[in-house]
Amino acid sequence: MKAETIYFPSPGKRNTMQTLELARRRAGDLNIRDIVVASYTGLTGIRACRIFDGFNIVVVGGVYGFEKPNAVAMSRRRKAEIEKMGGKVLFTGHAFGMLGRAVRNRFGAIQIDEIIANVLRIFGQGVKVACEITCMATDAGLLRSGSEVIAIAGTASGADTAIVIKASNTHNFFDTRILEIICKPRGLS
Repeated sequence: MKAETIYFPSPGKRNTMQTLELARRRAGDLNIRDIVVASYTGLTGIRACRIFDGFNIVVVGGVYGFEKPNAVAMSRRRKAEIEKMGGKVLFTGHAFGMLGRAVRNRFGAIQIDEIIANVLRIFGQGVKVACEITCMATDAGLLRSGSEVIAIAGTASGADTAIVIKASNTHNFFDTRILEIICKPRGLS
């Protein structure tokens, strides 16, 4: 099998539309119907729903209370727009840092989930987030463990990374496999 990987010169939201288009093309090549995309504000989620019309698309918006108590960054209007286009919106705890983050914040001790997250960041922030949201969506029953999925994420905002990944639940994280890198930033994040 031969597949092209695109490396963006720098990370960031300027790569969003090209990332989504590259991911859509690869999904067609591989007949993958499950797409998971990170989108705190919902803007990237809306764009993904337009490009992946008719797919099983899961938009992961993070966890309530991450930035301020009892709130998420995605407006109700954007959430409703995603759902109207057939997307599923998931707000849930980060697979690589909930209790571990609480322990670090309270006691200053680094936990195993933070070590895993930092190792994945060696490949870029988007690769780490793509792995994380795949686990989160699988844990919620929105993706099937063992299935090939396209995961789309980014650095800070927008999307600049897309991978083909074999999904697994968080508690079986080491069954996860990154099968292909469709695109990612070459520049440091």
